[in-house]
Amino acid sequence: MQRAGHAQPQLRAVKLFDHPRELPSFTLQQSDQTPLVPGELKGHWTLVFLGFTHCPDVCPTTLAQLAQAQRQWASLPDSTRPRVLFVSVDPERDSPDAIGEYAHAFHRDTLAATADIPALEAFARSLSMVFMKVPAADGAPADQYSVDHSAALAVLDAQGRMAGVIQPPLDPAAIASDLIVLSGASAK
Repeated sequence: MQRAGHAQPQLRAVKLFDHPRELPSFTLQQSDQTPLVPGELKGHWTLVFLGFTHCPDVCPTTLAQLAQAQRQWASLPDSTRPRVLFVSVDPERDSPDAIGEYAHAFHRDTLAATADIPALEAFARSLSMVFMKVPAADGAPADQYSVDHSAALAVLDAQGRMAGVIQPPLDPAAIASDLIVLSGASAK
């Protein structure tokens, strides 16, 4: 989307940056075992959410809200339909198969990916997001840890650049409306 000389669209949920920024090179592993590289994020507006499958509240709530938005833009042509990318920041417990099953339980079109911790840290940093493993409580099994992570959504434009953010609380109708506008489709 060219913004130079054009007024930015009126958006309710998405806060666009004045200047989208290129993402550094990255490689994540998708739930179907194929690599997800920057070029694959081109052609569609994409919402990126960091989380993990053992998340007790933020992740399932966010993915359910994003699924509501996805249902609202489902009639858009596949060539322009926005996408949702769930990136697990808990590769110790979240296999590619597990994240695929988890993400698809909310909406079949949700992309899911993960990587090793260094790759995830670099990817999160490129989106101005963070995550951190929180050890299990004293006396609890070691695998009962949690992962604190950013709750905001990164908004990538059709060129795969970091173009904006969506901050909680999330409004699925506003998100869907904004992404329909940004994707160049008519809202009605």
